[in-house]
Formats: sequence, structure tokens, C-alpha cells
Amino acid sequence: MDVVQSPEKANDVRHELEQFEAVRKSSRQLHDLYANPGIEHDTKMRVTGALAKRLGFSDMTIKVLGVVIGNHRMNDLEPIVEALAEMVREATNTVAAEVRTAARLTPEEEAQLRQTLEKKAGRKVEMTVSTDAALIGGFVARIGSEVFDASVLGKIEKFRESLG
Repeated sequence: MDVVQSPEKANDVRHELEQFEAVRKSSRQLHDLYANPGIEHDTKMRVTGALAKRLGFSDMTIKVLGVVIGNHRMNDLEPIVEALAEMVREATNTVAAEVRTAARLTPEEEAQLRQTLEKKAGRKVEMTVSTDAALIGGFVARIGSEVFDASVLGKIEKFRESLG
């Protein structure tokens, strides 16, 4: 955050690092390359540079990846990215929300849900949305330790509890 001098630029680096991590996780060869201490730093940097160039990453992201590789922390990239994400959210007064929906949301529905959660949270919301057919209908959102359950499954469970 300090080096790029703005939360927006840090967020751009974060998204590129997330993309790199997704590619690394999807390739056993890349995972093994970064996990092997016997492979030289220069080799890892050449592979990283080629991959980053193909993905269109910024010079700053490539430098960050170089630091991560130099410190032998590539297998820790996911928690590093999450720490950066938390710093960005804090700097932008944003909160993370994990949302499970019964069906895939349209962009309009997602915008409406974000707006609703922002009213509940009292600040901007960064949503991670996944689908879970077991919910039958509706959604479940988690913001920190608070859970908003507007799912059919949740209503059924509450009804069962009221009967017991």
C-alpha cells in the first residue's frame, strides 16, 4: 500500500496477484516450480515474468512477485493477497461479504443485493458470490461475524426449530 501510494493502485495489484495465484494453483508444474528450493531464483523470475507479461500485469505486480519469490513465500501468496485485500478494504472503508445464493444472480440482482448489504453494514461492501443449490431459494450473506439468512432453507430450519 505504501509503495503504490493509493488504495486503488494497491487493489489493482491485488487483483493481478489473485489472478496469478489462480493460475499457479491450477498448474501442478507451476506449483512444483515455486515449491522447489533447488530451482534458481532467476529461473523462477523468468517464468514469472513470461507469465505476467502474457497476463498483462503491471510492472509493480511483477516487482511484488519478485519479492515474494526472493523471500521463498510463493506458497504463501494467498494469505499475502488476503492481507493486502484487508488493507485496501480498511483504507476504503469497505467490508468483505461472502454471499451464497441459490441461483446465479444477474448483474442487476447483484447490484441490488450489494446495495441492501451496504445499508445493513453502513459502508461499502465487496462481495464474493457463490451458488449453493441446497439453499433452495434466496441467499445467505456473511459480513464478519454477522450472518444474514434470507434463504428458503433458513426459513425451513427456523420453522423446524419453532416446532421443536
